[in-house]
Amino acid sequence: MEPFKGVDIVRVRDDSRTHTTDRAATEEPLEVRLHGRPFAVIMRTPGSDCELAAGFLLSERVLKDADDLGAIEHCTDETAEHPENIVNVTLANRSAAALDRILSGRRLVATNSSCGLCGRLTIDSLRAEAAYMPVRWTLTRDALLQMPIRLRSAQAVFDETGGLHAAGLFATSGELLEFAEDVGRHNAVDKVVGRMLMREALPLESCALFVSGRASFEIVQKAIFAGIPIVASVSAPSTLAIDLAADAGVTLVGFVRERGFNVYSHPSRIDV
Repeated sequence: MEPFKGVDIVRVRDDSRTHTTDRAATEEPLEVRLHGRPFAVIMRTPGSDCELAAGFLLSERVLKDADDLGAIEHCTDETAEHPENIVNVTLANRSAAALDRILSGRRLVATNSSCGLCGRLTIDSLRAEAAYMPVRWTLTRDALLQMPIRLRSAQAVFDETGGLHAAGLFATSGELLEFAEDVGRHNAVDKVVGRMLMREALPLESCALFVSGRASFEIVQKAIFAGIPIVASVSAPSTLAIDLAADAGVTLVGFVRERGFNVYSHPSRIDV
């Protein structure tokens, strides 16, 4: 399934109207199953589906680390209508009773591409699991300012559509290590984190996360569970994101543009 599709449009510029074609980012549902049982439906851009599911399950605390992941694969049921939109996850060392508790502990709802918290019962239940992160390294101002430029230059599908968010994982030097694109910035983060989870590379203590768009509570929450101590974005953070970052020892940076940025929590990690 392609990450974008051609669409017919009418382009209006000043007084002219032109019938032409454009490219739009693909948005399709991904059903995540646990041991064959429905768990969540995520609206996403196709691609890196297994990584997306793994990252999503990490942020939902179904997975705590790579040892909890038994297997993850696309649906092999030939009777399924759209098997390419179904991922089945098998958990390691989980009893039937434990699986029942997991499934009953959330509301089975569709998670849209802009929402990363729809399935959780309370915000307090997330905050309670956030472990405090000590300061072990710092990031230079120049390295931080290069992040949006390097992430944007890697966005091939955005170049085609103009309609995708991105998340990038950066080294302390400012080097782009991993990135993902998706119609939802939460999904892009889940894809990057899930990829590293499947490589057994968590926690990501020596990395920074940069996202397009704003930095919400859910973005910070996903970073915390992945062990990422710095979260930065091109736009504004929410008040909940700031509070959670402050509580968890995460450095939160917003409005990263050509000339500067705002640091909202734990500024000692940024050398200016």
